[in-house]
Amino acid sequence: MCSYNCRMNTANPLLAGHTLPAFDAIRPEHVETGIRELLEDSRERVRQIEQVEPATFQSVVEPLEELGHRLSRTWSPVGHLNGVMNNEALREKYNACLPLLSAYGTDLAQNERLFRVYEKVRATEAAALDAEQLAVVDHALLDFRLAGVALDGAKKDRFKEVMLELSTLAAKFEENVLDSTNAFTHHVESAEELAGLNMMILSAARERAAAAGKSGWLLGLDQPTYVAVVTDARSPDLRKAFYQAWSTRASDQGPSAGQFDNRPVMEKLLALRHESAQLLGYPNYAAYALARRMARSVDEVLAFLRQMAAAARPAAERELAELTQFAGRQLDAWDITYYSERLQEERYSISQEELRPYFALPRVLDGLFGVVQRLYGISFRPRADVPLWHPDARYYDVLRAEKNPGSEVVIGGVYLDPYARPNKRSGAWMDDCVGRKQLASGSALPVAYLVCNALPGADGKPAQLTHDDVVTLFHEFGHGLHHLLTRVKYPSIAGINGVSWDAVELPSQFFENYAWQPEVLRDISQHVETGATLPAEKIAQLLRTRSFQAGLATLRQVEFALLDFRLHAEYDPALGARVAQILAEVRSEIAVIRIPEWNRFPNSFSHIFAGGYAAG
Repeated sequence: MCSYNCRMNTANPLLAGHTLPAFDAIRPEHVETGIRELLEDSRERVRQIEQVEPATFQSVVEPLEELGHRLSRTWSPVGHLNGVMNNEALREKYNACLPLLSAYGTDLAQNERLFRVYEKVRATEAAALDAEQLAVVDHALLDFRLAGVALDGAKKDRFKEVMLELSTLAAKFEENVLDSTNAFTHHVESAEELAGLNMMILSAARERAAAAGKSGWLLGLDQPTYVAVVTDARSPDLRKAFYQAWSTRASDQGPSAGQFDNRPVMEKLLALRHESAQLLGYPNYAAYALARRMARSVDEVLAFLRQMAAAARPAAERELAELTQFAGRQLDAWDITYYSERLQEERYSISQEELRPYFALPRVLDGLFGVVQRLYGISFRPRADVPLWHPDARYYDVLRAEKNPGSEVVIGGVYLDPYARPNKRSGAWMDDCVGRKQLASGSALPVAYLVCNALPGADGKPAQLTHDDVVTLFHEFGHGLHHLLTRVKYPSIAGINGVSWDAVELPSQFFENYAWQPEVLRDISQHVETGATLPAEKIAQLLRTRSFQAGLATLRQVEFALLDFRLHAEYDPALGARVAQILAEVRSEIAVIRIPEWNRFPNSFSHIFAGGYAAG
């Protein structure tokens, strides 16, 4: 069989069929031309597949799996670069491709001829198909239905228009958050104002000021700096300035008020999601989203969340009262994290900053890899010959030992991009670079992107992580293991694909527990100055912090979840999104911390407005 790539411009690095993305060669000008060419070729292939007789799993479903895999791995480096190396030229081409991809995906999912083929395969070949093949067919049939394959012509066209606009709006939401984050800087002349901040933050801020031709220190709103300020800065004015800048990003409030405001984007997103659900016969988007979840009904989800809130609130109230007493005054929202850290220091004689020197990234990675090797029998080997997008990034082959002593086989790969920097999206995530496949047309090994936003090293020393950073790294690695260790042959259901989105966090939540195990803490720790591992008494102190303020932490998560679900379950076209009103109602119902009126947290809630977690 001729490779699909043989008909396309292999001079374009996106289309050249590399095993791994050619990050050293991909340029913005390659993106739109490459994707247009790929989609044109894919549409032709779909037309050919539609005519195949007899139409069977092998003759139709497998070739479509191959097409989907090819598109995914081609678009993957573009989406990745947009998140980790964002710039205007790339952004323009990325956004130009979103409607093209949306139109192709919707056309494919609304293809009645293919839908009938899948139905026929399900009806006539079920006895001959294995469990994986049946799952591929069943997931595809659900996707057909949820894309409006059964709608009449006008409604089908409108559904396609809605999907196209939603993809563009989600990208705009994320751009506004990134731009408002990058727009903020805070210039400080007095060292006294920065009391409490660690030397790595200060060193980076001094370098940034010098590069801008300023004296003193210039602080940005990158995630490590924001967390350090609200956690450790002794100046309440500095904490307030950063809390306000962070919690008003992309809104009508704060330092860049109105400049990158996401309110109209949110309004339109919620309206279009509601319309898409109603086109398919669902009362609201929350009910539509549950078609792909384990949870069974809107009422079940809301009852569960309120049960969680009721269970956690008494503990949260006690924790807040205790914190207020410790501080000796009424606390503002920007004081909570600071005094929580001080109370934890007093009670358990340990702090996140105290632990940093023990958790140098190279040592943490060695220990993490050791855990994975003991659990799953796989190892990680760095490679220097793989093209990367930034000097911070690195690549590892994933290997499994064979029965013959000393022999190993590569089973996948991992990219790691651990540090915060300008033009990189905040947060931490795992994404698939290449999905696993084992088809008649060929095979591919799984490759994952793991992205964090830790503080880089300074003054010639390696990056030093807080224990919170360590837990985040283990969490994302759990997602990576889910992707890398799949044994499923078919790309559409391999790894994280085809998994109910309210179950997709299970492997990551499970794996992060190892960052709390005493034997693991010993393996991942080594003081950067003395070489000593984390002492037993410090490990014991750290473990005692694990449930510290668990009530407040639980209520915070339930607040996010209840806001998300109510926004999507209660949308009324006559009333609009009512984001601020619903958030106020949620906080009145379950929150115990006073939040300032100007807080605009939803405007940067990318998980639900730009990610895959809407009503999730």
